[in-house]
Amino acid sequence: MTAPKHSLVIPCYNEAANLPLLTARCRECFAGKDVEIVLVDNGSTDESPAVLKSLLANDAQIRSVRVEVNQGYGFGILSGLAAARGEVLGWTHADMQTDPADFLKAAALFDASSDPENLFVKGRRRGRPLGDEIFTGGMAIFETLLLGRPLIDINAQPTVFHRRFFNAWTAPPHDFSLDLFAYYQAKANRLVVERFDVTFGARAHGTSHWNINWKAKRKFIRRTVDFSFELRRRMIEGDAR
Repeated sequence: MTAPKHSLVIPCYNEAANLPLLTARCRECFAGKDVEIVLVDNGSTDESPAVLKSLLANDAQIRSVRVEVNQGYGFGILSGLAAARGEVLGWTHADMQTDPADFLKAAALFDASSDPENLFVKGRRRGRPLGDEIFTGGMAIFETLLLGRPLIDINAQPTVFHRRFFNAWTAPPHDFSLDLFAYYQAKANRLVVERFDVTFGARAHGTSHWNINWKAKRKFIRRTVDFSFELRRRMIEGDAR
């Protein structure tokens, strides 16, 4: 089987209610495109395995991989990236807050690039609540000052890059810090970073697994800050370039 040019990884944790909408949207967006979709059942404890088995029967473009025990958002994405076959890789979320079709905009930038191996593409969220914008802005200021590189809207989706960039990663984190890690590595390695606007809407079903309340946000902040100092330590020691 010929490998696809582009692979989109979508981690799914207890997203059984969203999966029919997600797969339908992916089929609508990617029919006839040189794109494979890798849905990662990231240790779900709901009906996700059965739902995926039913939805993806005989589907040549969308497939799933299973992480038996959830080890974090980043671990799920890394598992999907390891299983992906494309030259251009990326990820987005399963909750339908960002449209999977946004990946096509990023893929088009790679197709048009004269140097796709040194390109990194990321969405830039629009239409978010003011409180979330303030939170994101504060994190951007902190990370930019700490790591010495402009890092804006770090958790925006999709995140897209060449396989060669992915293959060079060393010790990526297994939690939500993976977004920061990838973005920082792109900046540190002087990749061309391109951003484009994406509409950020409401979840179709269920609730966020971290953006629930300020207690959850504090936990997210603590983990991100801890990893940020780890990145800075690597930078000082010369391990992260």
